[in-house]
Formats: sequence, structure tokens, C-alpha cells
Amino acid sequence: MFKPEVYAKRREELCRKVGSGVILFLGNEESSMNYTDNTYHFRQDSSFLYYFGIDFPSLAAIIDVDSQRQIVFGN
Repeated sequence: MFKPEVYAKRREELCRKVGSGVILFLGNEESSMNYTDNTYHFRQDSSFLYYFGIDFPSLAAIIDVDSQRQIVFGN
């Protein structure tokens, strides 16, 4: 993954373009392993990776554009 500053800059650019409100990002869950040839048990959502760079399952995040706060939810 890239340096944290890269993701922060991407989020800042997104906020500038959106202008106001709250943006919700939903990460992906782990895929079921219902057969032994399933080698891809997890693939993070592309937009979640692009803006946050976190590659763990069961995450969600919000960006509050107005208060300039970013919160990631998960275990």
C-alpha cells in the first residue's frame, strides 16, 4: 500500500468535489469458503481501498465533509 498521506490527499480531493454532507464507504465481507478451490476468501472493495488503503474484512467508514472528520468502523 501507499503512504498514509496519499490516502489523506485522495479523501481531501473527494471532499472538495462533494462540497457538503456525509460519504459512506462499505468494505467487503469475507467470502464463503464452500469449496476447497476458492483461493480468494477476501477482496476489499476498490473504492474503500482507494480512499482508505485498509485491506481487512468487515469494515465501514464515513467522511463527514462539513466537519472534516473521517471515522472507520470495525473490529
